Amino acid sequence: MLMNSCDFLVIGAGIIGTNIARELKARHPGASVRVIDKETRPGAHASGRNSGVLHAGFYYTADSLKARFTREGNEALTAYCLDRGIPLNRCGKLVVARNEAEDRMLDELLRRGRANGVRLEEVDAQQAREIEPRAKTWRRAIFSPTTSSADPQQVLERMVGEAQDAGVHFGFATAYAGVKGGVVSTNRGKISAGYVVNAAGLYADRIARDFGFSRHYTILPFKGLYLKSEEPPGSYRVHIYPVPDLNYPFLGVHFTIKVDGTAKIGPTAIPAFWREQYNGFERFQLDEFADITRRSMGLLIHSRFGFTRLAISELRKYSRRRMVALARDLVHDLDPSRFKAWAKPGIRAQLYDLRKGKLEMDFVLEGDGRSMHVLNAVSPGWTCSIPFARHVVDQIEVHGAATGMVAGTDAA
Repeated sequence: MLMNSCDFLVIGAGIIGTNIARELKARHPGASVRVIDKETRPGAHASGRNSGVLHAGFYYTADSLKARFTREGNEALTAYCLDRGIPLNRCGKLVVARNEAEDRMLDELLRRGRANGVRLEEVDAQQAREIEPRAKTWRRAIFSPTTSSADPQQVLERMVGEAQDAGVHFGFATAYAGVKGGVVSTNRGKISAGYVVNAAGLYADRIARDFGFSRHYTILPFKGLYLKSEEPPGSYRVHIYPVPDLNYPFLGVHFTIKVDGTAKIGPTAIPAFWREQYNGFERFQLDEFADITRRSMGLLIHSRFGFTRLAISELRKYSRRRMVALARDLVHDLDPSRFKAWAKPGIRAQLYDLRKGKLEMDFVLEGDGRSMHVLNAVSPGWTCSIPFARHVVDQIEVHGAATGMVAGTDAA
């Protein structure tokens, strides 16, 4: 049975929720910190289905939270893995241009990288081939030496273990069911929490509305699919990415090198029809299907961000042939017969601003003296998780200091 009270309650045992709990316990060692999750293990959704890429932070404008947290997060997560002997593939990444227009866009990425303090190397086509013999680029490319990869599930499980050792209590198979008068209801009882942190990913907007937040936001789920390469480890040396469309939070089909040296291509960003639409009708929710279908139809007609074009383009990627064709634009000597099996799918929780009619491109928090809600832990949330958690706790303490709540926890 659950304890009936705690100082801090975190909803969601993904990489964000776990790091927030670790940070809360580190700053307030005398406080009781509890994490609940509806699944039987940590990282059952986005965190455990992540690509595992530790991004460097040169896609984002310098005034964004993502720019700051990606750079800091890359350093922090790299150090975390190295300090604990967690396998890390420090392979680096090439961003290649497929035509003259994309070649010009490399200048913008280089400018953003410099503004964000990210180490980048501008290389010509020959130098790019020396880094990755199979890479195909127009005239030049960008090499990011600090981009790497790790196993996200292994990293998360280590973090959960360390949080437990520090005194954080995790309650799995414990689903949030509502809140009333500061008491959170779950399928395993009620919890009276001094402060609630909502890091529930795909359901963060719904939970936030119970607390009076997320009035102008909703989460749109996008399915990410990868095709696994059957080629042996080392067949590709580095991650290979195209120049992204900077108007969208999606990076396009690319080559990801996993920690074991094998490769996969993807992901898609296919609009999903319910929040956990991983395979077939698994986890089907009629109310979600009705709401998302209605909203998607509206976006097809009235979208201000090109939803129709995005949806059509991404739905085509359900075809293995289409995915391979897009990947072939990035490399030489790609054998389509070596890409047959789909990897474990993931669902991105993408926040949509109902007032402005646009996808939110940066982290979004809303909160007060009783609760804090992580509404948009958008990619690369896994890379950003350590410094972003510090930022969340900073915001909690700003609100908590006004009410005296946080100051009182150490004596609780």
